[in-house]
Amino acid sequence: MDREFLIDLFADFGPVTIRKMFSGYGISADGVNFALSLRAGLFFRADETTVPDFEAEGSKPFQYSTRAKTVVVNSYWELPARLFDDSAELAQWARAALAAAQRAKVKKRPKAKKAAKKAAAKKPAAKKRSAKKATKRTVR
Repeated sequence: MDREFLIDLFADFGPVTIRKMFSGYGISADGVNFALSLRAGLFFRADETTVPDFEAEGSKPFQYSTRAKTVVVNSYWELPARLFDDSAELAQWARAALAAAQRAKVKKRPKAKKAAKKAAAKKPAAKKRSAKKATKRTVR
Protein backbone atom coordinates (compact mmCIF):
# COMPACT_ATOMS: atom_id res chain seq x y z
CA MET A 1 0.00 0.00 0.00
CA ASP A 2 1.34 3.37 -0.90
CA ARG A 3 0.99 6.60 1.02
CA GLU A 4 -1.72 8.09 -1.23
CA PHE A 5 -3.86 4.95 -0.95
CA LEU A 6 -3.64 5.13 2.85
CA ILE A 7 -4.60 8.81 2.91
CA ASP A 8 -7.68 8.02 0.80
CA LEU A 9 -8.49 4.97 2.91
CA PHE A 10 -8.62 7.03 6.12
CA ALA A 11 -10.50 9.99 4.60
CA ASP A 12 -13.71 9.25 6.53
CA PHE A 13 -11.74 8.76 9.75
CA GLY A 14 -10.04 12.14 9.64
CA PRO A 15 -6.50 13.42 9.26
CA VAL A 16 -3.74 10.92 9.91
CA THR A 17 0.03 11.14 10.01
CA ILE A 18 1.79 8.51 7.93
CA ARG A 19 5.46 7.82 8.63
CA LYS A 20 7.91 5.31 7.22
CA MET A 21 8.28 2.39 9.61
CA PHE A 22 9.99 -0.97 9.10
CA SER A 23 8.94 -2.24 5.66
CA GLY A 24 5.88 0.01 5.46
CA TYR A 25 4.18 2.82 7.36
CA GLY A 26 3.07 3.71 10.87
CA ILE A 27 -0.27 5.50 10.96
CA SER A 28 -1.13 7.86 13.80
CA ALA A 29 -3.71 10.40 14.88
CA ASP A 30 -3.39 12.90 17.71
CA GLY A 31 0.22 11.79 18.16
CA VAL A 32 -0.74 8.16 18.88
CA ASN A 33 0.23 5.31 16.55
CA PHE A 34 -2.82 3.09 15.99
CA ALA A 35 -2.14 1.23 12.73
CA LEU A 36 0.65 -0.36 10.73
CA SER A 37 0.73 -0.80 6.99
CA LEU A 38 3.25 -3.49 6.15
CA ARG A 39 3.88 -5.83 3.22
CA ALA A 40 1.66 -8.37 4.95
CA GLY A 41 -1.33 -5.99 5.15
CA LEU A 42 -2.96 -3.36 7.32
CA PHE A 43 -2.96 -3.93 11.07
CA PHE A 44 -4.91 -2.02 13.71
CA ARG A 45 -4.06 -1.65 17.38
CA ALA A 46 -6.16 -3.97 19.54
CA ASP A 47 -6.67 -4.77 23.21
CA GLU A 48 -8.94 -6.92 25.37
CA THR A 49 -11.90 -4.72 24.35
CA THR A 50 -11.42 -4.95 20.57
CA VAL A 51 -9.73 -8.33 20.00
CA PRO A 52 -13.10 -10.17 20.04
CA ASP A 53 -14.23 -8.07 17.04
CA PHE A 54 -11.14 -9.12 15.09
CA GLU A 55 -11.59 -12.75 16.09
CA ALA A 56 -15.25 -12.67 14.97
CA GLU A 57 -14.05 -11.51 11.54
CA GLY A 58 -11.49 -14.33 11.33
CA SER A 59 -8.54 -11.93 11.57
CA LYS A 60 -5.17 -12.91 12.97
CA PRO A 61 -2.63 -10.96 15.02
CA PHE A 62 0.44 -9.53 13.32
CA GLN A 63 3.36 -11.94 13.20
CA TYR A 64 6.82 -12.10 11.73
CA SER A 65 9.52 -14.72 11.52
CA THR A 66 13.07 -14.57 12.76
CA ARG A 67 15.71 -17.20 12.05
CA ALA A 68 14.79 -19.00 15.25
CA LYS A 69 11.04 -18.54 15.68
CA THR A 70 7.78 -16.87 14.70
CA VAL A 71 6.89 -13.86 16.84
CA VAL A 72 3.20 -13.04 17.36
CA VAL A 73 2.36 -9.42 18.22
CA ASN A 74 -1.06 -9.57 19.88
CA SER A 75 -1.40 -5.80 20.10
CA TYR A 76 -1.88 -5.41 16.32
CA TRP A 77 -4.48 -7.38 14.35
CA GLU A 78 -5.08 -7.62 10.63
CA LEU A 79 -7.90 -5.46 9.33
CA PRO A 80 -10.71 -7.55 7.80
CA ALA A 81 -10.49 -7.35 4.00
CA ARG A 82 -14.17 -6.38 3.61
CA LEU A 83 -13.47 -3.03 5.31
CA PHE A 84 -11.35 -1.82 2.40
CA ASP A 85 -14.65 -1.38 0.51
CA ASP A 86 -16.57 0.28 3.36
CA SER A 87 -14.87 3.51 4.35
CA ALA A 88 -17.52 4.44 6.95
CA GLU A 89 -17.11 1.16 8.84
CA LEU A 90 -13.34 1.30 8.43
CA ALA A 91 -13.47 4.71 10.15
CA GLN A 92 -15.34 3.10 13.09
CA TRP A 93 -12.68 0.39 13.39
CA ALA A 94 -9.96 3.05 13.16
CA ARG A 95 -11.57 5.00 16.03
CA ALA A 96 -11.68 1.81 18.10
CA ALA A 97 -8.01 1.14 17.27
CA LEU A 98 -7.06 4.70 18.27
CA ALA A 99 -8.96 4.25 21.56
CA ALA A 100 -7.11 0.96 22.19
CA ALA A 101 -3.78 2.68 21.52
CA GLN A 102 -4.68 5.51 23.89
CA ARG A 103 -5.65 3.01 26.61
CA ALA A 104 -2.32 1.22 26.13
CA LYS A 105 -0.46 4.52 26.40
CA VAL A 106 -2.16 5.27 29.73
CA LYS A 107 -1.31 1.78 31.05
CA LYS A 108 2.38 2.25 30.23
CA ARG A 109 2.83 5.39 32.33
CA PRO A 110 3.03 3.68 35.76
CA LYS A 111 5.60 1.21 34.44
CA ALA A 112 7.82 4.08 33.32
CA LYS A 113 7.73 5.52 36.84
CA LYS A 114 8.66 2.14 38.33
CA ALA A 115 11.56 1.82 35.92
CA ALA A 116 12.81 5.30 36.88
CA LYS A 117 12.62 4.38 40.58
CA LYS A 118 14.57 1.17 39.96
CA ALA A 119 17.22 3.06 38.03
CA ALA A 120 17.52 5.63 40.82
CA ALA A 121 17.81 2.86 43.40
CA LYS A 122 20.62 1.19 41.45
CA LYS A 123 22.75 4.33 41.15
CA PRO A 124 23.92 4.42 44.80
CA ALA A 125 24.87 0.75 44.60
CA ALA A 126 27.00 1.48 41.56
CA LYS A 127 28.79 4.27 43.43
CA LYS A 128 29.62 1.93 46.31
CA ARG A 129 31.27 -0.51 43.93
CA SER A 130 33.27 2.31 42.40
CA ALA A 131 34.47 3.38 45.85
CA LYS A 132 35.66 -0.17 46.60
CA LYS A 133 37.56 -0.31 43.33
CA ALA A 134 39.14 3.06 44.07
CA THR A 135 40.24 1.79 47.50
CA LYS A 136 41.84 -1.29 45.99
CA ARG A 137 43.74 0.84 43.51
CA THR A 138 45.21 3.05 46.18
CA VAL A 139 46.22 0.08 48.36
CA ARG A 140 48.46 -1.37 45.67
